Amino acid sequence: MSQAPEIIAIGRSGVDIYPLQVGRGLEDVETFGKFLGGSPCNVTVAAARLGRNAALISGVGADPFGRYVRRELSRLGVSDAMLVENNEYATPVTFCEIFPPDDFPLYFYRKPTVPDMQIRPEHLDLEAIAAADLFWYTVTGLSEEPSRSAHFAALEARARKHFTVADLDYRPMFWQDPAEARAQVQKSLQYATVAVGNKEECEVAVGETDPERAADALLELGVQIAIVKQGPKGVLGKTRTERVEVPPTPVDVVNGLGAGDSFGGSLAHGLLAGWDLKTILERANAAGAIVAGRLECSTAMPTSAEIDDLIAGRNTARDSDKNLTAGASA
Repeated sequence: MSQAPEIIAIGRSGVDIYPLQVGRGLEDVETFGKFLGGSPCNVTVAAARLGRNAALISGVGADPFGRYVRRELSRLGVSDAMLVENNEYATPVTFCEIFPPDDFPLYFYRKPTVPDMQIRPEHLDLEAIAAADLFWYTVTGLSEEPSRSAHFAALEARARKHFTVADLDYRPMFWQDPAEARAQVQKSLQYATVAVGNKEECEVAVGETDPERAADALLELGVQIAIVKQGPKGVLGKTRTERVEVPPTPVDVVNGLGAGDSFGGSLAHGLLAGWDLKTILERANAAGAIVAGRLECSTAMPTSAEIDDLIAGRNTARDSDKNLTAGASA
């Protein structure tokens, strides 16, 4: 990457092993596909697909899968210059099962620990982190030392610079209990300007599942934009002066696991583009829907043209429905 990264994300990276026979348990799957994985890793790929200069801070093992992660990041347009090679722990793999439309169990092979959790403050380029236009972190990185200290060192270097995005990506298998997660998440939110999560993740972060109250609680903690994913009810976005709610984008779901990361990459792109909140959320929703309709995550991230086409098709269908209603009532 010849230019300084506009977007820097920190956190998980690894290899996703996805069954190529949809609807079977792993014990019955015969063949698998291998893909780049890890939520913040996927977010950077999604942003790069939309034309952004992105880099990932993470760890990989000194092994073939570590080499694969580096190669795929570079191939997909993300700088691997901030990856740290670990000679002790292996690059993690994650298996999933695919039972559309809404059951996608994950099996993380990350014990006793993994390279991305061994990132230390001294590994960080704090000047680059402070200079980036957008910094993205997930709360999973706060669950274990030394990753936790590295995350807070990065957040302190940012000094709540706009945009610093907290992905409330709560995974219970990484934490002792929700109370421990809430304490660390709320501590981190004093450095964040944007927070995004679903209702369950908001409950862990601020003790609220009602989208309105959850968004308000996040704003009270100091973030400037609070985004709450409501599943079939769409997405709610709030600032101190604005409230936006956008409906979901219909899709025939194949694998819902990468949708949130695609949403995140599009969100980051929209924030940097300076779009209004409604446009940002509409396009992020569409980006997530596109990936939900595909098998893989990282290599499924959409282009701007694909998002345009989906939104245009949806708007055309909506206008057609309005015309039919008007004709029926005339």
